[in-house]
Amino acid sequence: MPVMMQQGVLERLGYHVTARSRSLEAPATFQNDPEAFDLVITDQAMPGMTGMEFSRRILQLRPEMPIILCTGHSAISAKEKAQSIGIKGFAMKPLTMKDMAERVREVLDHGKSSS
Repeated sequence: MPVMMQQGVLERLGYHVTARSRSLEAPATFQNDPEAFDLVITDQAMPGMTGMEFSRRILQLRPEMPIILCTGHSAISAKEKAQSIGIKGFAMKPLTMKDMAERVREVLDHGKSSS
């Protein structure tokens, strides 16, 4: 699902979304105000930087940041590698609106403490 479509889906669900379609803009946006974000969704296949590389940068600034990595490759090793560096969610493309909504909710809810 293209970035603008994902943005629209998430906004219709009530989320405030900051979307970047250029991989080199995304780290700068996050670095400028890391506390402004509750979740990061990234694609593994981006020009200039992979989603894993981007995630590593994010996690250096905020190790607890929930990240969903989207990929079109079904390699189990990719999912294991993503989890090993701290990525909380993994989504296989193509994603439906329902898939995206469920994955976001799952990752956000997982980070909450049960009290």
